[in-house]
Amino acid sequence: MSAEAHTSTEYIRHHLQNLTYGQHVDGTWGLAHTAQEARDMGFMAINVDTMGFSILLGVLFLFFFRMVAKSAAPGVPGGLQNFVEWVVEFVDSSVKGSFTARNPMVAPLALTIFIWIFLMNLMDLLPIDWLPGVAGALGLPFMKVVVSTDPNATFGMSLTVFALVLYYSVKMKGLGGFVGELTLQPFGKWGMPANLLLEGVNLIAKPVSLALRLFGNMYAGEMIFILIAIMFSGGAVLAVTGGVLQWAWAVFHILIITLQAFIFMTLTIVYLDMAHQEHH
Repeated sequence: MSAEAHTSTEYIRHHLQNLTYGQHVDGTWGLAHTAQEARDMGFMAINVDTMGFSILLGVLFLFFFRMVAKSAAPGVPGGLQNFVEWVVEFVDSSVKGSFTARNPMVAPLALTIFIWIFLMNLMDLLPIDWLPGVAGALGLPFMKVVVSTDPNATFGMSLTVFALVLYYSVKMKGLGGFVGELTLQPFGKWGMPANLLLEGVNLIAKPVSLALRLFGNMYAGEMIFILIAIMFSGGAVLAVTGGVLQWAWAVFHILIITLQAFIFMTLTIVYLDMAHQEHH
């Protein structure tokens, strides 16, 4: 779908709409062909593009790292092995610098989060109309390729991290110790209501901030790419200007997509470290 065939508003709305599958108001099941149909499907609808690309990128990550691990050999490593070893060492040093307890699960989790989110964010550097254009040629009404611009995906990851934080908080401190942290700090037993309010808000803010930080930054970046793409339908001068802006924003965006993956990984490590400590 090209910008020339639609108004700017329609073009933006089309590129920000997920390919949604669910139950229509008449009781039938199928794809939503308008944004209103997608909203009418309610909570149980599935964003097919979000699920598809997230699974595809996860499988690609596992396949690539497993292939390099199986082909690793002593001596001078090749380019791929060098890259994978550098990534693993980078994540491992981040874990050692932020996680003070002992848990063999944390480093693999941090590596998975960093690479998976980086790959999701990297999809933002594809030309904005390529994959939606292919989807349109195949008869699909929408195709949103940047998984991290879907709050369902970012909240899914952050709530998984939150579940691990709760699990290890109870496992390491006991249920009584965990409840005591929520009710007895920082004002002691006489300030229990205030303690519970403050600590409860602090606890709930962790998954919310994780999800919204990633979603907000990537959504804003995607919106800028869409707005620049609209310039290509405004004549030769605007098209040339848009091309320069696309290149400049893409170069700058490489830093953003990497930084957002790193922040999500680092906060996950920090939250899990706090869950392993007696007091925070």
